[in-house]
Amino acid sequence: QVRLVESGGGLVQPGGSLRLACTASGFTFRDYTMSWYRQGPGKERELVGHISAVGEATNYADSVKGRFTISRDNAKNTMYLQMNSLKPEDTGVYYCNNYPNTWSWGQGTQVTVSS
Repeated sequence: QVRLVESGGGLVQPGGSLRLACTASGFTFRDYTMSWYRQGPGKERELVGHISAVGEATNYADSVKGRFTISRDNAKNTMYLQMNSLKPEDTGVYYCNNYPNTWSWGQGTQVTVSS
């Protein structure tokens, strides 16, 4: 059974940084392209970016390009999202999942960017 657990969210001031983690179980993590999504207040869930199975390729939404970095440690079944230069519009619940197809969603982790 696929299980995805996001962690690392919190309250941060504009311009600050956070590092999110996604711990996976129930499937062979190293075989799958993985992704981060987010859902802001009153908005649809959107793709933040994704990383290839062995981590050699990444792709990002224009809104986060140059500020966010996705990485993964296949030995730990964990994917990360390093978020720098955070803006209020980055506020939302962040989720990880497979890409391009998605499994059931985890609980997500809340990121709030506010002064």
